[in-house]
Amino acid sequence: MNTPILAAGLVLTALLSACAPATRVILLPQAHGAPSAVDVRTARQTQPLNQPYQVADVDRSGAITPGTTTADQVRKDHPRLLALGPQPLEKFALEFEPGTSVLTSTSAAQLPAIIERASARPGGEIVVTGHTDRQGADDANDRLSLERAQAVRALLVERGFNAERIEAVGRGEREPLVPTDDEVVEPRNRRADIEVR
Repeated sequence: MNTPILAAGLVLTALLSACAPATRVILLPQAHGAPSAVDVRTARQTQPLNQPYQVADVDRSGAITPGTTTADQVRKDHPRLLALGPQPLEKFALEFEPGTSVLTSTSAAQLPAIIERASARPGGEIVVTGHTDRQGADDANDRLSLERAQAVRALLVERGFNAERIEAVGRGEREPLVPTDDEVVEPRNRRADIEVR
């Protein structure tokens, strides 16, 4: 399976000296622990890498030799390449007044910090995911969760963040922070999760 490099974790490729492999690929873990994989392919063979710190050494003839390394060894051998990797996601949670897309005052006060963190990143983007508690009908909660995400997006744009760099999505009551029975009011589930990428 071929996965984009950033989505699959950072893949290190280094051209090495004449006595070493022509190319070395090392699969690094993703910061948030999600699985990743990449196929190393030549005209002669394919070698899947699907575990952190698996290695594929490719010689000049296209033969691939699999192996493994460690986090310590990668840090020692490739500090400059690791410094080029993406910054880890930053996450924020904002809460809403019951049955509305109006942020609580405590949550509204977090907006400047969110904009500051996203603006500090090269190409920084914000993903806003709206949620509801389990009170109310599913379709109404789907609409409300999207309204919440769009309301937060509008507030961020109003405060000067580039609208093209904000995505707003709603998840209804599908991903509760605190699992509850149906029709149970839970303020912590009335939220928008913010990811700054």
